[in-house]
Amino acid sequence: MDLNAYHELADYRQQVFQIYARVREQDLDPENRWIRFRKDLDFLLKNHPQTALTAEQVVNFSSLPYFPYDPAYRFLLPMEPLKNQEEVRINLLDDGPIHFLPFGQITFSLSGESVCLTLYWIQAYGGGIFLPFKDTTSGKETYSGGRYLLDTLKGADLGREGDRLVIDFNFAYNPSCAYNPRWQCPLPPPDNQLDLPIPAGEKRYKSLEPATG
Repeated sequence: MDLNAYHELADYRQQVFQIYARVREQDLDPENRWIRFRKDLDFLLKNHPQTALTAEQVVNFSSLPYFPYDPAYRFLLPMEPLKNQEEVRINLLDDGPIHFLPFGQITFSLSGESVCLTLYWIQAYGGGIFLPFKDTTSGKETYSGGRYLLDTLKGADLGREGDRLVIDFNFAYNPSCAYNPRWQCPLPPPDNQLDLPIPAGEKRYKSLEPATG
């Protein structure tokens, strides 16, 4: 990339941080924060030179597809510690291996079933909480590779209320590789691949990936 592209990328990251900062504000109820989040993100993807979309996709882009907001998929959860865990290594073609340390977990109930997801710490400069997941909508209504909920290294942080983590699957989003094959993204490890549907958050980006099943 040339010098200007680095400046543009830094600006894109800053704007993502600002979008999530507005999500964490208490001026609106959670659903209206989600509505504002979607508008902000759509504007960024449509107009920013460092958008994850291709030039061809931008031409016809209006908004990302989402399930309707459902408060049943919003939780306030304590982080339960995990100790003596082995690092998870995910290899990306251009970036090489990325290391994640399972450091905690969250447990909640969906349709009467107890669900547990692992929280990973990104073992890189700056670090950050990473929460990817895959469910039975993947490859059908949502991206086949799974989705992200938290990636605090890049600003995707829904915050806390008291000592509990805000886990709102209505904000689940696709990794960049769901839009454009030039991006490489770490996908959910086996621990976070669920045998139930989570029909909340961003849907499959239909112009790139056909549904299966």
